[in-house]
Amino acid sequence: MQYGYFDDRNKEYVITTPKTPYPWINYLGSQEYFSMISNTAGGYSFYKDAKLRRITRYRYNNVPLDLGGGRYYYINDGGDVWSPGWAPAKKELENYECRHGMGYTKITGAHGGIETGITFFVPLNTNAEVHKVVVKNTSNQKKRIKLFSFVEWCLWNAWDDQTNFQRNYNTGEVEIKGSVIYHKTEYKERRNHYAFFSVNAPIAGFDSDRESFLGTYNGFENPQAVLAGKSNNSVADGWHPIASHCLEIELEPGEARDYVFLLGYVENSQEEKWESKNVINKKKAEEMIKRFSDAEAVDRAFAELGEYWEQLLSKYSVHSSEEKMDRMVNIWNQYQCMVTFNLSRSASYFESGIGRGMGFRDSNQDLLGFVHQIPDRARERIIDLASTQLEDGGAYHQYQPLTKKGNDEIGGDFNDDPLWLILAVTAYIKETGDDSILDVMTPFDNDESKSTPLSDHLKRSFDHVINNLGPHGLPLIGRADWNDCLNLNCFSTEPGESFQTTTSKDGKVAESVMIAGMFCYIGEEYAVLMEKTGNPAEAKRA
Repeated sequence: MQYGYFDDRNKEYVITTPKTPYPWINYLGSQEYFSMISNTAGGYSFYKDAKLRRITRYRYNNVPLDLGGGRYYYINDGGDVWSPGWAPAKKELENYECRHGMGYTKITGAHGGIETGITFFVPLNTNAEVHKVVVKNTSNQKKRIKLFSFVEWCLWNAWDDQTNFQRNYNTGEVEIKGSVIYHKTEYKERRNHYAFFSVNAPIAGFDSDRESFLGTYNGFENPQAVLAGKSNNSVADGWHPIASHCLEIELEPGEARDYVFLLGYVENSQEEKWESKNVINKKKAEEMIKRFSDAEAVDRAFAELGEYWEQLLSKYSVHSSEEKMDRMVNIWNQYQCMVTFNLSRSASYFESGIGRGMGFRDSNQDLLGFVHQIPDRARERIIDLASTQLEDGGAYHQYQPLTKKGNDEIGGDFNDDPLWLILAVTAYIKETGDDSILDVMTPFDNDESKSTPLSDHLKRSFDHVINNLGPHGLPLIGRADWNDCLNLNCFSTEPGESFQTTTSKDGKVAESVMIAGMFCYIGEEYAVLMEKTGNPAEAKRA
C-alpha cells in the first residue's frame, strides 16, 4: 500500500491516508521551542528540554496508536462530530491530506460540506507553536458549526507528571482571560514560567478541566463537551488541567474563515512575576498574541520560516542523474541533520524525552552533518559540550539541554566520548577557518572556577586515551565504546536492575579496537590542528 509521495517542488512529503503503519512524525522548531507532530496532529511541545520543560502531555505506547495527546480539533456540524486530522474523532473523511514540510505540517480534512485546513509551525525567534485554522463551507447551504480546540497541559517535569499522581492531582492551576487559557501550575510556589493557549476570536465557551471536557468515561475520540456542542466553562483546580476553546461559526456557501491559535511559553524574572496578587504578569504573552493576531501576520512569519530553510539548504547541493539521490541529499538528509542537531536522540516517537538528555558522543557526531549550514550554532554547541567534560578528559555521556549540565544518572566512562570532541572541533575549524574557538575559556563540569582554553580540553581528550590503556597497549573500553550494546547488563539476575551498568565492572582489562582506530584517525587530525594553529610542540607529541 502506498501512503504518500514526495513533493520535491515544495520540499514536502505528502501523506494521503491517516492510517499509516505508525504515526509519521515531523519536528517543529529551530531554536528553543520544539514540537513533535504526527500526521494526525498527535505529539507534544516543550521548551528546550523534553523532560524538564514539557508543555503538553503525551502518552507513549498508547492504545490506540497516537491517541495519547496532541493538538486536537473537533467540528460539531449539527451533531455530526469529526476531526480535520481524522484523529481523534476517527470519523471517516471524504478527503484527507497531511504535508510534512521544512519545520511545518499542514493537515487538511473534509467532511459533510466543510473543509478544514490547519498549518502548524513554530515561528523564528518565538517560543510558541502557531496553528492557522481555515474553515470553508464547500456545500451549497449555509452552515452553523462549532469548532473545539484541545491541548492537555503537562505539569512541566515529564517524569514527575507520569509518576507522582498523589501530588500532581493537587497542584494543577490555570487562569482564564478572554480567549486565552493560561497554565500556571507551581508559578506561585517555585516557577517563573507559564504556558498559554489562545485564539484570535471571541469564544462561546471554554474548558480547562479534562474531566469536564471529556466526561468521566469518555476518551479523546468522543468528548462530552463536543458531543453536547457546548463547553462547560470549567476552571481546573488540581487534577488534569487542559485548554479547550469553543467557537461558533456561521458560513455562507463558499465562504471561508481563518483563525489563529497560539500555544506559547513565557518566562518572567522574579521581580516581574505578578501583575497583581495571584494574577500572573501576562505582558510577554499578550505581546506574543498581538504579534500573531491575524492571518496576514501568520503568513509573514510562515514566509520567514520558509526563507530560513531555503537559506540553510542552499549551502550545499548536488545535481546528478539520480532524482532520488538529489532529493535525499539536497532536502531530506540536510533537514534530518538539522532536526538531529536540535534534539539529538532526546525526543522522538521511540524516545520518550524523559530517560535521557543530549548525548555527548551523539551531539559531537551530529555536528559533522550541519556545521556547513549553521556554523554559529555549531560553535555554541561545541562550547556547551566541552563544558560538560571532566577534568581528567572524560565526559558525561549525556547532558540536559535546559541546564546544560552533565547527567549524573548516566555518568561517564564511555571511553570513546572524549575523542569525538576533537573531531567536532576540527570539522568546525575546517569549515569556518575560525580557530579563535580554541582560545575560548571553557569550564570543566560547568564549574567556571575550573575554566581553561578549549584547546586544553582537546589535549585532555587526547590524553584520556593515552592514560587509559589496557594490557595489550590498546585503549580501555570503559563502560562501552561507540557500540553501546557492549554496555548492556545482559547477565543480571536482579529484576528491575538497569539494562546499563553504572560502572566499568571489568576494570583495566577490556580493550577496544574501535577506540584504537578512532585514536589513530582523530589523533592525526589533532596533530595537524596543533601544527596549523601554532603549537608545533604539541603537534609533535601527538
